[in-house]
Order: sequence, then structure tokens, then C-alpha cells
Amino acid sequence: MFFVWFAANINVQAFGAASVGPAVFGLGMRTTFLTCVVTDLIACVFPAYFATFGPKLGTRAMVHSRFSWGYYGAIIPSILNVLTMQGYLIINCIIGGQTLGAVSSHLNATLGIVITGLISLAVTFCGYQTLHWYEMLAWMPNAVAIIVMLAVSGKTLVSLPVEDPTPVSAASVLTFAAALAVSVVAWCPITPDYGIFHDHKTSSMRIFIYAYLGFLLSSVPMHLVGAAFTAAAPYVPAWSAGLGNGNNVGGLIAAALSGAGGFGKFLVVCMALTTPSASTPTMYTVCTSFMTISPVFARIPRFIFAIISTAILIPVAIVGATRFYSTFVQILSFIGYWLGPFIAIVLTEHIVFRRSWAAYDIMGAWDKPRHPNLARGYAAVWTIVSAIGLIVICMSQEWWTGPVAAAGTGDIAMIVSFAYSVVMYSVARTLEQRWVRS
Repeated sequence: MFFVWFAANINVQAFGAASVGPAVFGLGMRTTFLTCVVTDLIACVFPAYFATFGPKLGTRAMVHSRFSWGYYGAIIPSILNVLTMQGYLIINCIIGGQTLGAVSSHLNATLGIVITGLISLAVTFCGYQTLHWYEMLAWMPNAVAIIVMLAVSGKTLVSLPVEDPTPVSAASVLTFAAALAVSVVAWCPITPDYGIFHDHKTSSMRIFIYAYLGFLLSSVPMHLVGAAFTAAAPYVPAWSAGLGNGNNVGGLIAAALSGAGGFGKFLVVCMALTTPSASTPTMYTVCTSFMTISPVFARIPRFIFAIISTAILIPVAIVGATRFYSTFVQILSFIGYWLGPFIAIVLTEHIVFRRSWAAYDIMGAWDKPRHPNLARGYAAVWTIVSAIGLIVICMSQEWWTGPVAAAGTGDIAMIVSFAYSVVMYSVARTLEQRWVRS
């Protein structure tokens, strides 16, 4: 449980997530560091808590969501999860492709994206147990690479200014924090899927602690290193050239490791080829989420969905790589806009209405739409639909900035929609239960 999430986040994708702070929002090292640490300490709680559902209930996240969303209502988060996890795959493959393409003039990001996508497909194709073994090993080269990167470039980093290069607004900090938080909480619809064969008698607290440490001890170092090197790039010509027009995270990593010579290039290749440590669990969940949309899809072999996913992500990633940061921020924001209500609904159902694992009756209810122990879904659907208005006025994108975000709060749509959904679902679910009993 620890190594699955440790390997998935001590990864170039986490490096890229933190680089958004200096590259997009103009934050300096100190501000980015503080934002990363505070955000990670809070955000890692959510996927770690969701990880307890897998061993305790033995169901994947989208099946478990039927107990709050209803059998038919759960089709909504299942579809959204397929779309957003596919977007997450695109981000991972872009960064992995850029990193591999930066090793040699004979390679480019396009070829790197193809290779990364195919490795992810291969591991996913092998199934659940192989994925767990892969994650047990995949973190090692990335950990070594970060240590070497700091060893060869640490003196340069400490000699550079840590203050913000220009005055920054609270809105920029909050919007960056929201984007970073989404990159962590986006694991919530995934973490239950990788504990379904663990011992259900294990303490929930023990599961939570292992998962939380797996997320925190990988996310914080990668976020800090990504923020440091991106913030320092304008002051170091070689790093600035590696970053290119601001869209090549892999080029920056290669430039930072260039001081280690041939060993540095070897580590860059290893980091690129272990990018699937983040994308493989994501692709596996794309497949299983697709199978929960309809019983018809459940009868289709899982590897078919994996092949379709790969066929879609490779061309889209190649196009998206030309505008990496814009693609990155927009995908993360979309994920956050529906994840806020989704997480609130599932947690409120569990903490307020179920209160114990025995209250689920998984074996008797999970595939029966009218089972009395399965929510009807009216409360959950109403909650997410009614939250759309709040999301619209609180969001901040290139194509739309809501009045609340424009007033100086930044993009707080996920946070506001989460808080709103906790209250609204509590009221709506209470009414739903009374209506069903009557």
C-alpha cells in the first residue's frame, strides 16, 4: 500500500505539477515551497482516507460510489472519471515523452510520448498483481535521480534569490494551491482500486497511515524540487534553455542532471521510462471505471479498453505537448471541478449516514438498482447539479473567469463546491431516506 502511492508520486509528473507555480503564476521559491508543503499536508489526507475503502469493502471506487450516488446515478462519476483519468494520462505521457526526448538529439518528445504510452499499456495489460510488483521497484531510479540532481546543482540553487521575482497576488497563490491540490486529490477515485485484495481485517488506521505516508513522503520532495529548479531556471542559462519556451519540463530535468555526465543521461532515461508508475494505475482505473458505466461494458475484456485508451492518449498528448502548461492547468482544473462534489458526497455518506463498514452490505446490494441498502441517487445528482452554479462563479480559466474569482480570490471552485456539497448532500440525503421509507 505504501509503495504503490510512493512510486506513483515520486515521479516527473509531480515535478511538473509544482513547476506550475513559478512557470505560470510567477511565484518565487519561498512562496512556492510554503504553498506546496501546506497543500500536500492537507491534500494527501483525502486519497489516503479513500484507500481504506478498498480493503474494507472489496470494491473499486466507482462501484462503491453506488452506495451514495445510486446504481444509475453512479454512471455520472464513472463517465467523469474515465474522462479525467484519460486527461491525467495525457499529462503523464507528455512529461515522460519530453523527458525521454531531452536525452539525445536522435529522440524527440513525440517518440517519447509513444514509448511512454506503450509501456503504460504493457504494465496495465499484465494486470493487478504485476502492477503492484512494478510499483515496488519503479520508485528507485527516481529517488536516485533527485538525490544526484541536488548533489550536482545544489550549490547553484542556494546561491539564487528565493523571493518572488515580481509582486504576486493572493489569487495567484490560491489558484496554484488549488491546481496542486487537484494533482493529489485526483487519486481519490483510484486509491480504493488497489487495496481490494488486501486483508479486510486490517486496521483502517494502519491502511490510512501507510497510504498517507506514501503520498506525503513522495509528493513533498518532488514538488519542492520541481518548484526549486523551475524558479531558478531564469537565472541559469542552461536550465532556461532546457525549459525552452516554458513548456518542456523534461528538458529542464535533463539540463539539471547534465552535470553528472553520462550517468545523468542514464538517470534521465530511467525517470522517463518509470513515468508509467503514475500512468499505469490511472489507465487501469480508466478500464474498470468504463466497465461500471453499463453491464454491457462489463462484459468487454479489460484489455480492449486499455488499447482504446492508449490509442486516444498518444495523439492527443503529442498535440498537447506544444502547449504543456496550458494543457496541464486546464485538465487539472476540470478534474477539480467535479472531484470537489464527488469527494464530499462519498465522505458524507460514509461518515454521516453509514458510520460503519457493516452498514454497506456490499455482497447483497452493489449490483441491484432497487436494493434498500443502495442509495437512490437523487440526493447526489441534485447536489452536483446544484453545485455547478457555484463552480462557474468561482472558477478561473483562460476562457472564463467567474465574478468571485475575478474579485481576487483566485480559482477556489473546488474548495467552495466541496464545502457546499457536504451541507447540501446531508440535507438532500436525509430527505431522500424519508421519501424512500414513505
